[in-house]
Amino acid sequence: MTLLVIRHAESVENADKYNGFYQDPRPYSGAAAHAISRTIVGLTPRGFWQAQWLAEVLPELAGPEPRVHTSTYRRAIDTAAIALPDLPDGWPQRTALLDEQHYGDATYMTKRELYDSYPALAEDRRLRKHVWTAPGGGESLAEGVLNRAAEFAALAQAELQESRTVIAFTHQTAAVALRALLEACTLPEILAQERKGKMPNAAILHYELHDGRFTRTGTTTPPI
Repeated sequence: MTLLVIRHAESVENADKYNGFYQDPRPYSGAAAHAISRTIVGLTPRGFWQAQWLAEVLPELAGPEPRVHTSTYRRAIDTAAIALPDLPDGWPQRTALLDEQHYGDATYMTKRELYDSYPALAEDRRLRKHVWTAPGGGESLAEGVLNRAAEFAALAQAELQESRTVIAFTHQTAAVALRALLEACTLPEILAQERKGKMPNAAILHYELHDGRFTRTGTTTPPI
């Protein structure tokens, strides 16, 4: 029984974040920034190619009738639509459990603007990023995202009693939280690995479920 965790294909934000999305001062409110991130940010041409590559490799990895879930963000939804175009009605299912970390009023703020606007949060953001809670209704990696990841892991485990494969199209921060849970590591350990080599766009993490526990069995990454 297999769980495949997939980071969405390359988005326009991934490719050009420092030229277009992070302006100082930011020209829009936190709520507007979050809406842009959730509903507008789509895939680059490279991202479309990566999603098409997923369409080639997933049938063999997933087998017949996988249970497929995406986050509620456009870049994950679009990746799944291209990668698995022939799913039956009702799939994939969208779930906020797989969403990107919610950065609240800090969405698309540069570090300078963030630290100047919220000086009390600066030390946690610099030194303990996993416990830093984004201002204005945002969440921390250690609580909000990790709790959501735990709920999704439980959902996947339940679905694997009825299906051979569950597939999750998600984001880098949610994948970090899932890795910590599924691989029985701490968030700082996973983040240290991410600093050495961030999970690529469209990469597939493979997990097998045995005796109620997930085991990491491999990673498949796109050629570009």
